[in-house]
Amino acid sequence: MAHNPQQLRAELQQNHDNDLRRRRAIVGLSLIGMAALGTVSLFQTGILKHLPDPPLPGFDSDKVNSSDTAYALGVPDGTLSVASLAANLPLAAFGGANRATKQPLVPLVAAGKAVTEAAVAAWYFAQMPLKEKAWCVYCIVGALANVGIAALCLPEAKTALATMRGEAP
Repeated sequence: MAHNPQQLRAELQQNHDNDLRRRRAIVGLSLIGMAALGTVSLFQTGILKHLPDPPLPGFDSDKVNSSDTAYALGVPDGTLSVASLAANLPLAAFGGANRATKQPLVPLVAAGKAVTEAAVAAWYFAQMPLKEKAWCVYCIVGALANVGIAALCLPEAKTALATMRGEAP
């Protein structure tokens, strides 16, 4: 489908409808999550030798991010998280203000991805106290970003689903 660049630019930069506000928030949360988990990636790949923790009991980001769980997929989990969060940027920016009705698959894919990642983030979150017996502030920020992104995707996905069912949004 051909896009009018001027119209797309104007809608993304100036339109204030609720879906676009949420999509902008998805971009912001994705970048926050990328910053947190990018720091973890620097540690997990040996660029940083230590991750500073808040001065609170139970925080040991080095331990959590050096665990077997963090490397179980054959690649450090921080690097996968950064890549996944980065994929949210074009998904959130794709299409104009009315994409839920004109391109309903895009918000549905974005929501499916986000809900899956929120579930994975929740699993990793549970591993910190249950398996590692320590907390990682960077991981907590990443998990909260993923849960927030999923919540922000759902209203537009609901409209897209209604459109695909032939219901009025």
